[in-house]
Amino acid sequence: MTDDLTLDEVRARLAPAIAANAAFDGWSDAARDLAAEQEGVDPDVARVAFAEGPVAMIDAWFAHVDAEMARALPPEALAAMKIRQRITALVEARLATLAPEREALRRARAVLALPVNVVHAARLGWRSVDAMWRMAGDTATDYNHYTKRTMLLAVYAATTTVFLDDDSEGQADTHAFLARRIDGIMRFEKAKAQFTRRTNRRPSLSRFVGRLRYPVV
Repeated sequence: MTDDLTLDEVRARLAPAIAANAAFDGWSDAARDLAAEQEGVDPDVARVAFAEGPVAMIDAWFAHVDAEMARALPPEALAAMKIRQRITALVEARLATLAPEREALRRARAVLALPVNVVHAARLGWRSVDAMWRMAGDTATDYNHYTKRTMLLAVYAATTTVFLDDDSEGQADTHAFLARRIDGIMRFEKAKAQFTRRTNRRPSLSRFVGRLRYPVV
């Protein structure tokens, strides 16, 4: 019974249908109302659920894509992979979910690129890459937490740009582009780790001065 759904459940239920309609009607009231009709949801309830307009609809759709990504790659599947394979598989799982609705994604990006929506766009992008890194097993809480997500956000944004216009067989061009960009992240992480190890081995002036003041007996 759709009458028993919470507003969050209404958003989750309608998001994929709205995206399918957005390819033709844009992220509009018409796309929302048609989705409500298709899913048997009271249109007045749908209006309340998406009272914030197109950005709320896109937000719900991206949450749906995140959920589909997690469903496609459960923890036991990721556990058998190396970190590079995990990140690659997670991005590809998102793209596989988005593939049937590329025009909806194109229109969503146009909406989020509007100056009034820039902050919300950044939040949605960060939420997705944070989900990917967490699923990949990242537990960093220091500056690495932010550098990893910043790099992946740039890679994901660039990859989706290629993906939107990729007509190659099996979207081979997108997969090749992603592989090169992930390789760049891994090289950076390796170099960063080596730099950190070298820095940790360097003599510490503060420790040296401390020993002069308080020699070990």
